[in-house]
Amino acid sequence: MSYPQVSVLVVEDDPGIATQLVRGLERAGYTADSVGMGADALRRAPSDVVLLDLGLPDIDGVDVCRQLREASDAAIIVVTARGEEADRVLALDEGADDYLVKPFGLAELLARIRAVLRRGQRLGGGAEVLRHGPLTVDLRTRKVTVSGTEVALTPKEFAILECLAADPGRLVSRQEIVERAWDEHWYGPTKVLDVHLAALRRKLGDPALIETVYGHGFRLADRPAEPAAERAERPAASP
Repeated sequence: MSYPQVSVLVVEDDPGIATQLVRGLERAGYTADSVGMGADALRRAPSDVVLLDLGLPDIDGVDVCRQLREASDAAIIVVTARGEEADRVLALDEGADDYLVKPFGLAELLARIRAVLRRGQRLGGGAEVLRHGPLTVDLRTRKVTVSGTEVALTPKEFAILECLAADPGRLVSRQEIVERAWDEHWYGPTKVLDVHLAALRRKLGDPALIETVYGHGFRLADRPAEPAAERAERPAASP
């Protein structure tokens, strides 16, 4: 899912990268534009989301980040080749909402945008509800229902399901789920995810709803199977 009313400003001095990002964002339903200089970004009317490169030719991106944060409540995602921890910490301390190191995939970028928008409640304060077949995930009330029946989940189970339901059908790696459900600096084994996934599948009542793509990750089934209880209640077809 995407948020068509959301405007995204790409601050990137490489025209090729900027053009690709703007096209990808527009295909995903966003309103997107780009500038190549930090000064231009600071002069622009506020956008909902700013994708900010740190290596700008006129002003250091961290300074741009700080000034943008002082002037607006835009969601700022740093997109840069600088992958050192010190750079991450500095940008986040100066007001960035997220930090993504190049190269990255468009699907991950879109997921990061959705995540910062949810965290910042920048969509007007209304209840955001994710629906996929019989599954409904209410992000405001943190309630989950399957075919109208509420399912009680632990915080970790809810976080895992939210990660998958945000973009049904997209393959999500084990590492990405762990980083979002636990912590982006999680250094433990990702096998901890298997225990929670098993419990989540059991509670949802349909193990096939969450597909395992061995060696790659997990995704919600493109066409969720009908819950077992409903299949059992359905009358058999006449011969």
